[in-house]
Amino acid sequence: MLLRKYRTYFKEQLEPLYDAQEVDQFFYMLLEEYHQMKRYELALDPSLILDDDKQPLWDFALSQLLNQRPIQYILSKAFFYDLQFFVNPNTLIPRPETEELVDWIVKDHSQTEAINILDIGTGSGCIAISLAKNIKNANVYAMDVSEKALEVAKQNAITNEVNVTFIQADVLTLQSLDTTFDVIVSNPPYVRNLEKVEIQSNVLDNEPHLALFVEDDDPLIFYTTIADLAQKSLKKDGLLYYEINQYLGQEMVQMLTEKGFSNTELRKDIYGKDRMTKAQK
Repeated sequence: MLLRKYRTYFKEQLEPLYDAQEVDQFFYMLLEEYHQMKRYELALDPSLILDDDKQPLWDFALSQLLNQRPIQYILSKAFFYDLQFFVNPNTLIPRPETEELVDWIVKDHSQTEAINILDIGTGSGCIAISLAKNIKNANVYAMDVSEKALEVAKQNAITNEVNVTFIQADVLTLQSLDTTFDVIVSNPPYVRNLEKVEIQSNVLDNEPHLALFVEDDDPLIFYTTIADLAQKSLKKDGLLYYEINQYLGQEMVQMLTEKGFSNTELRKDIYGKDRMTKAQK
């Protein structure tokens, strides 16, 4: 079968579930993965045959997409802050808004001579590894409660050639840290159960709920716990960065003020949603 003909079939199958632009993105991601070809190369070679040894790969990917499995899990990789990360269902798929948080930290500290950074709830390690890669002289630590997530993060640190110290711990039960830090950053679970109706099924049915959801009656539980820990473990004038629930920006600012932080900044993402905060000890 011509690969161009398969593309028509691929689009016909998926467009009832996804918009056309997203289907195109899926197709060309798979084209690059399975054939090491760019979009323009297929256009230049319309007679390219889909070999018998490749078609099962395409058919499997298509069946997974029809079941709304994220393409990052199908390919076992995601791109974040110009780096490639291995991902599997033990970790969240890195998201663009988290890149904005990383970029904020990198720009704030790119000229710092020496700095200790802790990422709490590291998952795939995307925040910690991106910071280690982009901030010179940074000593980066990364914590997660999930042993399986840490296995993924350790693999990603090796692949991206950075040194990160990994810690397995449950931040909700942690009383203190052994090191003091200049920066603590966290993208903890923050989606309330009442917001599940807003979550796409490909996320709800595939990504780890442990890393996503909190109870409706205590949605800031991770933020308040980490803020208390930060008051003990941040150096003087140290900074605490969070990715946050878009609906709870003002509650976050109030909580940080009540916890004794100053110079709190609430920042919107590129979509105009309250998505991150920075506060100073």
